[in-house]
Amino acid sequence: MKNSLFTVYIEQDEDGVFVGSVPSVPSCYAQGKTQEEMLDSLRDVLRLCLRNIDVKVLEKTRFVGIQNVKVTHA
Repeated sequence: MKNSLFTVYIEQDEDGVFVGSVPSVPSCYAQGKTQEEMLDSLRDVLRLCLRNIDVKVLEKTRFVGIQNVKVTHA
């Protein structure tokens, strides 16, 4: 088995639920009452997602950074 490292975005919604997503893997996200619960679920989802995509494509992507963008709106 191969180990791979992925960047995970973690947010907490208005109800306190932790939501994590892997931006480099389409449709890969999970939630949980705690960060650890969410990460455990996300690992399971990520394993399933990786079975259905070409891992070589993922190896060509890399995390660059996060940028804040100011937007004026109503």
